[in-house]
Amino acid sequence: MHTLSADADYACEEERFYQTVLSHRNQLYQIAYSYLRNNEDALEAIQEATFRAWKKRKTLKNPAAFKPWIIRILIYICIDEQRRRKRISPMPQQMPEPSVQLDHRRLQMLSVLEKIKPKYRHILLLRYYNDMTVPEIARILDKPEGTIKTWQHQALKQLRKHMDKQEDWYDEA
Repeated sequence: MHTLSADADYACEEERFYQTVLSHRNQLYQIAYSYLRNNEDALEAIQEATFRAWKKRKTLKNPAAFKPWIIRILIYICIDEQRRRKRISPMPQQMPEPSVQLDHRRLQMLSVLEKIKPKYRHILLLRYYNDMTVPEIARILDKPEGTIKTWQHQALKQLRKHMDKQEDWYDEA
């Protein structure tokens, strides 16, 4: 009888975990896609993040912190994938999928973002591509809000510098 109870508890825990991940699936996808710019890679990153989170679920002390915790896991997976891509391919940027319509300026912006320091790029991707607030980003990256604000300021400064170097940035596309 004890085994049936343990199996039922495990099944309940698994269902709660699944429902929690499901409730955040859109945001997880947006984040993964903003880093990897490829549908299949984004979905694979989410799958890997979900797997790692399930394996490490006992280490999460505060269930209310689940969302920033799994997003942090996802970001690390995306960063690892970006590093792997750089080792495999000398191409400076991944071309977007043909099914995703990107205008000239958006392609330029993605190119410029690649030139910004990674810690600053994370802030810009989360803030402007995923519409997250400074407090949300601070929770996800486990940094003080003041640090996030400073990094955002530095990121925008670097972005402006690189945009000024781009000759055709201000030309009509």
